[in-house]
Amino acid sequence: MQVSKSAANAGFSANPELFIAETGDWIAENWLRIAIAVGIAAAIVLVLLTVQKLAQRLCREGEALVGWRTIAGRLAARTKFWFLVILAAKIVDNYAAAPLWLDRTITFLFTVGMTVQAAIWARELVLGVVEHRAGDAQHGNGALTSAMSIIRALVTFLIFAIALVLILGNLGVNVAGLVAGLGIGGIAIGLAAQGIFSDLFAGVSILFDRPFKVGDNISWGDASGTVEQIGMRTTRVRLFTGELLIVSNKNLLDKEIRNVTVRRHIRLSFMLGVTYETRPETLARIPAMLTEMGEAQGATVARAGFEAFGASSLDFSFIVDVPGADWGVAHPTRDRLLVAIMERFAAEGVSLAYPTQTSYTAAPDGTLIMPYAELPADLLRVPAAAGTSGG
Repeated sequence: MQVSKSAANAGFSANPELFIAETGDWIAENWLRIAIAVGIAAAIVLVLLTVQKLAQRLCREGEALVGWRTIAGRLAARTKFWFLVILAAKIVDNYAAAPLWLDRTITFLFTVGMTVQAAIWARELVLGVVEHRAGDAQHGNGALTSAMSIIRALVTFLIFAIALVLILGNLGVNVAGLVAGLGIGGIAIGLAAQGIFSDLFAGVSILFDRPFKVGDNISWGDASGTVEQIGMRTTRVRLFTGELLIVSNKNLLDKEIRNVTVRRHIRLSFMLGVTYETRPETLARIPAMLTEMGEAQGATVARAGFEAFGASSLDFSFIVDVPGADWGVAHPTRDRLLVAIMERFAAEGVSLAYPTQTSYTAAPDGTLIMPYAELPADLLRVPAAAGTSGG
């Protein structure tokens, strides 16, 4: 079919009658192409709607943890119908040899629509990633619920502010002043609420990095306890002494945190001292004795051996690892080990040493002076009758 170039290249006329006439000529000369383009556009919209419905089935809003399939389903669900229509119109725009005014209108609507839709996708993607990384089931107690209300507001404002600047820039508006105003306003708000934002960002960091979760036993500084609730500004920890400590997230992350719940074992260390009178062959058997007793309690022996010559004892190091992170298991294991050591050493004739000190006193001529009085000579003599039996 012959396409009229005059109608295709005609711009938007300020004369309404001329505009109507040119539009009528374009429709009359290209009605078949227009009909085909409309049909193709309708088919494209139907296909995209079908794909959207299939993708929405991937969304499982009821799951405790947000997975990547759920995020993909959310993105599909947030795809607007008007965007699909504009996209289809943009695809078939050139085929129908649309007038300049119509081509510019479609291009303008597509630019604005694409920017808005991209902002919607970006918002859902960021929020989905935050939920996925945070893991509501891991933190519990509504930590993520309270966090998401603030995160959602901040993300929405930031993304749609960028989208607005992009749209205005495409419309030829000078956005330098707007960008500068947003920047100055952001700096002012940041300075005014510096402490609040520090705690908020620290809370987001806890949600993402997951150094601990509700129920974990942690220690930091001189404090230790069980995490009861993780909020956006504060974390509540039940100390082992019974008090409930509410600490700001920033102060908590500024210190070195030890999460003792995630450890694979509990290490028990003993330093055993035996007397210097213990025979060498007995000393050589002590490491094997300790290893046998440790393994009998289901522990892994990390070290059992002669450590050093002490001031008043021969020191042996005994280190065992009790599997798991439950002190309710480790404490009874330690008790049984200590009792077993006492029983075994008693059976083997090994004496545990205790701190002792012997003092020697000498006269000016070097003669040792006994620290106790000498017994009389008659008391030191043994009667002859004591060495013989009667009869």
